Amino acid sequence: MFLTKNNKSSFYQIVYFVDGKRKTHSTKKTDKRKATEYLEMFEKSPLALHKNISSVPQTHEPINILTLSKFKDEYYEYVNPVKSKKYLDSIAYSFKQLISFCGDIPLNDLSNRIVDKFINTTFNRTQRGAHLYYRTLKAAINKAVEWDYIPLNPFTKVKFPKLSKTFPAFITESELLIIISNTNYQHLKDFFTAAFYTGLRLGELINMKWDWIDLVQNQITIKCSKDFMTKSKKERIVPMSSKVRSIIISRSNFAIHNPNEFVFYNVRGKKLYPESISKQFKKIVRKSNLDDKIHFHTLRHSFASMLVQRGVSLYVVKELLGHEDLSTTQIYSHLQKQNLMDAVNLL
Repeated sequence: MFLTKNNKSSFYQIVYFVDGKRKTHSTKKTDKRKATEYLEMFEKSPLALHKNISSVPQTHEPINILTLSKFKDEYYEYVNPVKSKKYLDSIAYSFKQLISFCGDIPLNDLSNRIVDKFINTTFNRTQRGAHLYYRTLKAAINKAVEWDYIPLNPFTKVKFPKLSKTFPAFITESELLIIISNTNYQHLKDFFTAAFYTGLRLGELINMKWDWIDLVQNQITIKCSKDFMTKSKKERIVPMSSKVRSIIISRSNFAIHNPNEFVFYNVRGKKLYPESISKQFKKIVRKSNLDDKIHFHTLRHSFASMLVQRGVSLYVVKELLGHEDLSTTQIYSHLQKQNLMDAVNLL
């Protein structure tokens, strides 16, 4: 049995199987902790003990009738309470690409050959896209194995082609000024500048509220809540530079704000749309005649790149960016030119 939540109800639902047939039971709880307690009671209830209830479908059922799309819906519902919207979107899109390639076949018909052809065909078109589909679908099909829908995950038998490694694009402070000079709206100027000097992700900046801001300690606390979750599901603190502090103060106008109000907005009280911000930034980059490889996430790369070039250790950069693994931060290691020169000069 497991808990899930969907758009049809505000309550957590218990998912279980009776004689291989999927059933749901409402916990009548909106709080996950209370719903978990209810689940534990339900597992010991007479209903669970006297009926043929299990946490996964029975293996004697005809599993080949479960199509990719049906499994996707069930998996999506299962991970929905604990995954970010971005990850949920990647699940939906990855399954869409796979089904477009091989059709909505029974899950049991998904073979190593089909997966191999799908990944390699996609890789020839988009390496990064293929990598996203591979890791997302592999994780999903692992769950199908756990639920006894299929005996083996065909993705584990397919070796992913080697990705070409490229250094992340970044811009200088002078290039940021060019972008700002070509930006018409003040809220966008503030938003782009804050991104460049904090390294915060697009979603983090959009969801930033006044209760994240501490002008006494000069720091921003990226907080997790029921409305927003960081990529790592962890909160972190990012100190404010003088430039960022100035932006925050100018946006406050020294007024007392509702702690739950957004710091960055076009219309007060309304959250900005990430797609709109990204498109406007790209449009301004092109208007500025800068490299077309530059996109909004480049501002985050630029923050990290500046720090590394100024001698900040990769470990500190890792903490500021909120990376879970140092290996992710090591894409900036090539910028430690002075460290490399100092090492060679020891010879």
